Amino acid sequence: MKQMIFVKTGSLEWAEVPDAQLQSPDEAIIRPKVMGRCDLDTLYLSGRLPMASGQPIGHELIGEIIELGEHAAQFFSEGQTVIVPAQISCGICRNCIVGETGRCQSVPFGASYGMGRDGGFGGAVCDRVRVPFAKAMLVPLPYEADLSKMVGLTDMATDAWRAVGPQLEKRPGATVLVMGGGTPVIGIYSAGLAIALGASRTVYIDKSPERLKVAAAYGAEVHHHIDSVNDCLFDIVVDAANNSDDFVLALAACGAAAHLTSVAPPFQFQDFPVMDMYHRGLTYTLARPNCRHGHGPVLEAWASKGFKPELVRPKLFSYEDAPDAWMDEALYVAVTTE
Repeated sequence: MKQMIFVKTGSLEWAEVPDAQLQSPDEAIIRPKVMGRCDLDTLYLSGRLPMASGQPIGHELIGEIIELGEHAAQFFSEGQTVIVPAQISCGICRNCIVGETGRCQSVPFGASYGMGRDGGFGGAVCDRVRVPFAKAMLVPLPYEADLSKMVGLTDMATDAWRAVGPQLEKRPGATVLVMGGGTPVIGIYSAGLAIALGASRTVYIDKSPERLKVAAAYGAEVHHHIDSVNDCLFDIVVDAANNSDDFVLALAACGAAAHLTSVAPPFQFQDFPVMDMYHRGLTYTLARPNCRHGHGPVLEAWASKGFKPELVRPKLFSYEDAPDAWMDEALYVAVTTE
């Protein structure tokens, strides 16, 4: 079968690899239908994150079940359309049970599709994908869903939700600041979800007119720089800028007992103002998201709270053109087999 692989910075290609096959009764084989380029992929492609040559790349996937193991067939049917989470999780280990699905103890640490991680699970941009824990991982979608509009829910929206959803549940009506740009779609989704989940004020900061326009379409108050923001202390702050200068600004914008989450950590930043953070009661989260744990809340936000992932609708390409599509300069791209 075909598998898209990383060759070097700025270069991808197709490779022939053995067909994905069922290996246990708990597994499923998925035929990809829509595959999206995550913000994380752009970090690999630009060289800001390392990836070894020859590794599969791509991990955002909606597909159709085409084969099921005997146990998995008790919960799903062939022909169902499902989200396949980016991360591999068993659903029954100690970490998975408490929602830490990004740190599953049944697989090598950090095992995922298309991120160059241990485990040999391949990537999402291919002809067939093996899902090792079908019951725990697969997320059925409505039959009538427009998959090209929903592909962002597979991964990036779950990353955005963890930065605002639990915090707004604990602190309803809180104010939210998003420092955007480094992981552009995740940052915009953070603003969109904050608004859908009832934030009293959501401010989005970015230098890109295109991204500011999309964030404004969600209802965010948009600015090129935080200096132009009035009353600039916030309850919830999302660092999606991926640079140390904006991280310093994000820290400074945290109000009393604020919660700051880095969805794109500033890789070079080391000097934390620890005592200032201590006195303000600041909670700082720097962690890989728990992708599967976020799918329920994200789908609820889509179904009943007005969150519209399609406002960051991807530029669509044919499946054959995936290596070129991943290099496109569009804000978000996806490929489809349909």
